[in-house]
Amino acid sequence: MRRSLTLFAAALLVAGVLSAVVPAPPAGAATCATPWNASTAYNGGAVVSRGGHNWSARWWTQNETPGTAAVWADQGACGGGGGTPTPGCDHPNWVAGRYYATGSIVRYTDGNYYIAVHDNPGYDPVISTWYWDPYACDGGGTPTDPPDPGGFVVSQAQFDQMFPGRNSFYSYSGLTTAIAAFPAFAGTGSATVRKQEAAAFLANVSHETGGLVYIVEQNTANYPHYCDATQPYGCPAGQAAYYGRGPIQLSWNFNYKAAGDALGINLLNDPWQVERNASVAWKTALWYWMTQNGPGTMTPHDAMVNSRGFGETIRSINGSLECNGGNPGQVQSRVNAYQRFTQILGVAPGGNLSC
Repeated sequence: MRRSLTLFAAALLVAGVLSAVVPAPPAGAATCATPWNASTAYNGGAVVSRGGHNWSARWWTQNETPGTAAVWADQGACGGGGGTPTPGCDHPNWVAGRYYATGSIVRYTDGNYYIAVHDNPGYDPVISTWYWDPYACDGGGTPTDPPDPGGFVVSQAQFDQMFPGRNSFYSYSGLTTAIAAFPAFAGTGSATVRKQEAAAFLANVSHETGGLVYIVEQNTANYPHYCDATQPYGCPAGQAAYYGRGPIQLSWNFNYKAAGDALGINLLNDPWQVERNASVAWKTALWYWMTQNGPGTMTPHDAMVNSRGFGETIRSINGSLECNGGNPGQVQSRVNAYQRFTQILGVAPGGNLSC
């Protein structure tokens, strides 16, 4: 409601309805008004100083900082008189669980400053890059988007568009951290091929997890089935411990053993790491994507970079149950997600979509 009211007021301002409450810029040199206070709510028409400028509130404010939000109109440079320019680094400490409106600037525990780029209920600035950006605390600086880790071809905004109802466990930062361990993923071939591979991977994990909603397999009756006791290492975490987890729903003790060995993580004895650590979960999915043929004849990665098409990735993941008429509805669900994601990325899906 707070955001919608602010946007409504902004619309009125554009239409000229609220123009009467905005004072005209002062002529010539101006005296600095009372310094802006982060804990004060200002009504439309209020004038404050910050960073050597006077600022006029266009409508009521919700802790937005002058110079970073449309609610404040720059009235020009000021100096001397009734106030002094507010220092650039005068922002309050971040508090977990406190509501922050877009434009709020906080000082985090690491000593750095962050600006809220979306309203949020106090999410951690160094974890949630969707809600917070680093802020150059220079007396009126602008938010700066950090470079995308690994240069991933899917931006955070596109990722959120693909998965609007995702579980917060499946974080974008967890994915990009995992990608660093597999630089060839969405990093091989032309820009088109890279985007197609990213869309193919995300479409398959979307299908496996109900749109990145489910972290663990929902049919608990299956849990005891995933222990192959004939393996020399057995099932040390327990017979029912190797159920499907993570974006690709990794299952079976031998898969946990192989993934753990490849990643340097003891997943055989502690498979629960896949449902507790987002980066580990994404790494297991990428491990499968990059190294495992499954019931197919090639890895999903090879299928996409060698022009075998999205259908071949389905065959490598669950082809024994879905392809060749096994379950056309499930196949079509994966294809639909892939086509939607390639559209978001602005790239053609290519051929051989089905299996």
